[in-house]
Amino acid sequence: MFSKISNSWQLVKASAAVLAADKELMIFPIISAIGTIIVTLTFAFPLILSGFFEGVFGGLGQIVGFLVLFVFYVVQYFVIFFCNTALVGAALIRLNGGDPTVADGFRIALKHAPSIAGYALIAATVGIILRWLSERGGMIGRLVVSLIGFAWNIATYLVVPVLVMEEVGPVEAIKRSASLLRKTWGEQLVGNFGLGAVFGLVTVLLILLMVPLIAAAVALQNLILIGLVVITFVMAFILLGLVNSALSGIYAAAVYNYAANGKTGDFFDPEIIKHAFRSK
Repeated sequence: MFSKISNSWQLVKASAAVLAADKELMIFPIISAIGTIIVTLTFAFPLILSGFFEGVFGGLGQIVGFLVLFVFYVVQYFVIFFCNTALVGAALIRLNGGDPTVADGFRIALKHAPSIAGYALIAATVGIILRWLSERGGMIGRLVVSLIGFAWNIATYLVVPVLVMEEVGPVEAIKRSASLLRKTWGEQLVGNFGLGAVFGLVTVLLILLMVPLIAAAVALQNLILIGLVVITFVMAFILLGLVNSALSGIYAAAVYNYAANGKTGDFFDPEIIKHAFRSK
């Protein structure tokens, strides 16, 4: 257990070293977050209307709802994948000895926009199918769908770095991603939760700190103090999520470098990357 915790911390430190060298990489998850919020707000009203149509028109309204949801998935995924591609592209430049800029990242993303759109379409199709199956499968069905979704996430883990580096289409990128994982670490993924574990622990610590501070502010009946405490912790959680997103993208870039080229650059110890995944 302690070795896993130590390994997780080493992953965080290595990813953070890359982020410290290129702090502008934080811009990509920030833009991604803003973009997803805008897309969500844009589709909120049509999604609400689709629920109304379902009540009025029955099955036809349900079809409209799924169509709206599908378009929402496509647009949302495109925004996320576009920003992830920019982040991973810039991170790969750094890992390979270069000095990337924000413009470099977006240039890479724009270059691969058609492939990103194709991958967003595939991911949205998978997402809508899994959602439809989950809503109709009962508890056991939802468990099976969750396992399928987990397998999909594993298979597509390296899709974005593949799109950046190998100039292939989305279908080939998915195949290549799955192939790289099988080739390097076997069929069963048991690691890659290092960053999630560390940030999960930090989140729990923040919650444990937040509860007594809010309780104290409430006890003092000071609305200004309550507001300041709440705003401070909301901002802390947002910042934590953005940093986690940036470090996850950097780590994915390092994993791809190791899987495809056998190297990770000066920031990552190859043994750390290797042991984040384990064969059956």
